[in-house]
Amino acid sequence: MNVLFLIFHGFDPNNGISKKISYQVEALKKCCTNVHLCYMDEIETKKRIVDGKEIADFGNGILSKIRKRIEFSPIIKYAKDKHIDLVYIRSNHNANPFTINFVKRIKKNGTKVVMEIPTYPYDSEYKAQRMSKQIFFDKIFRRTLAKQLDAIVTFSDYNQIFGQRTIRISNGIDFDSVKMKNNVNDTSNELNLIGVAEIHEWHGFDRLVKGLADYYSKTQKYLVKFHVVGYFFSKEIENEFNNLISTNKLEKYVILYGKKHGKELDSIFDKCDMGIGSLGRHRVGIDKIKTLKNREYAARGIPFIYSETDSDFDQKPYVFKVPANETAIDINSIVEFYKRISITPMEIRSSIIDLSWKHQMKIVLNSIKP
Repeated sequence: MNVLFLIFHGFDPNNGISKKISYQVEALKKCCTNVHLCYMDEIETKKRIVDGKEIADFGNGILSKIRKRIEFSPIIKYAKDKHIDLVYIRSNHNANPFTINFVKRIKKNGTKVVMEIPTYPYDSEYKAQRMSKQIFFDKIFRRTLAKQLDAIVTFSDYNQIFGQRTIRISNGIDFDSVKMKNNVNDTSNELNLIGVAEIHEWHGFDRLVKGLADYYSKTQKYLVKFHVVGYFFSKEIENEFNNLISTNKLEKYVILYGKKHGKELDSIFDKCDMGIGSLGRHRVGIDKIKTLKNREYAARGIPFIYSETDSDFDQKPYVFKVPANETAIDINSIVEFYKRISITPMEIRSSIIDLSWKHQMKIVLNSIKP
């Protein structure tokens, strides 16, 4: 099978989203004969690139910004010339007459087309970021676009999205890229929590800080610290978070690192004991979701906390579920939970072997075969 993986934005190997796409592409290569990645390069001029080679140059200026959003003939020609069997689109929430026509035309050659929607539903996320205008046309045309597809790939539990059948998979893991935590720390006097994210309001890290404020409102012999790794999505979120820390005098207990990766990130994980997943997905109207971060914590081999519904982990003994509401997180309950569990990092990592990207992408391929 020949597969074209299509994204409508740039591709930076150091970017989190691009890394995920790289893992998906490599997983598809392990399942298929040929896989090609198509993306935008806007360093000098706006170019459409496949496997590092230019297939279209839209130039610069206002016209180029329009052309890159409406001209898809080079992709259609490439797919025909290379006998592409499947086009795997990563949605950019850009349903419009041009993307609809693109899918119609490419399917005339017998090519199947599926579209991955990374987060669903997503309207509330745009609203929360005051960006609802960006999906004005998407709201109008997305059901029409969905009708042209062979399926929608989702990390949710929805059987249908926009009237189209779904292929339900989980966010996967590239185990070679995630270092397992080898040591188990002495937690007799101290517990270290870690949250890694580009921090949005739906991560709900403020709920944990409020929990720490309640916890340290009384004298405590047992220390609990929160290590926060990653940039804040906006200055507003960052200021609110910092004010929460300073108002409650938690500077010794909430450590902010900024963005870290590689060996620096590994070293922070080594001194931490438990991961903090999303604690505020309810703020953007999401209940069921299979986040990449939960899987990364499990691959690291550490227990973790979250508030959404994630069918891959809800019953795991190393997961601590908290209510999906605005209450402060009960720190004592976390400490008690951690003291109760007895499981090694290797046992945690081994429990998600079926969540490899190869296994997940194989589900997609098997679902679109005649």
